[in-house]
Amino acid sequence: MSRLRPLLVALGLLAAWQAVCWASGAPPYILPDPLRVARALWGRADLILPHAVTTALEILSGLAIGTALGAASALLLAASRRAREWVLPVLVVSQALPVFALAPLLVLWLGYGLPSKVAMAVLIIYFPVTTAFFDGLRRTPEGWIELARVMDARPAAILWRIRVPAALPAFASGLRVAAAVAPIGAVVGEWVGSSSGLGYLMLHANARMQTDLLFASLFVLCLMALLLWHAVDRLLRRLVPWPSEPLHPA
Repeated sequence: MSRLRPLLVALGLLAAWQAVCWASGAPPYILPDPLRVARALWGRADLILPHAVTTALEILSGLAIGTALGAASALLLAASRRAREWVLPVLVVSQALPVFALAPLLVLWLGYGLPSKVAMAVLIIYFPVTTAFFDGLRRTPEGWIELARVMDARPAAILWRIRVPAALPAFASGLRVAAAVAPIGAVVGEWVGSSSGLGYLMLHANARMQTDLLFASLFVLCLMALLLWHAVDRLLRRLVPWPSEPLHPA
């Protein structure tokens, strides 16, 4: 039953969508029905697929770079008190800036190609990965650290052999959030300025009142986001099977 649940939910959403189309009587250029969108998806696949590949490349590149930078920043913050004093306030203040407002500047600085979209995705991914991993590093049980110090373990060994493994579940949680929000950065960058990608295709379809093509592109984007999240989740469940909190005897 658990495997059928996503299918049942999808069928329920499609039925609700069709019911809204019937009840509202909205014209197809305002709200196309699911069948019209399916025909657009099938008939315009040769147009949608290249743009989907571009967006997928932006998302995966942003996820990889943002995760690497976030993990490195969290390790630096955990290892150095001076880094916490100088870098942590900058990270907090940076979140007061609306990231979406930086998209026009990124396009201006990096151009209309791939780099500006990847940079936008990195900006959105970086903070949740950094904060989640750093929080996990700070929450390492003190008893483990004290035991390592009693055994004359060096600070580097304590960090890599105790604190990092203990923080991996928190890092995995941040990575799941990053996988969910990565498409947002790529598409927002494409909306601001691009020559390819699903965001670009959606804007042009909307300007030409091709709403069925817009919905088809949106469906492909949602499908890509779901597949990415599930792939990351399954990978993390295999790589980090231990619980986020240490187990204590009853």
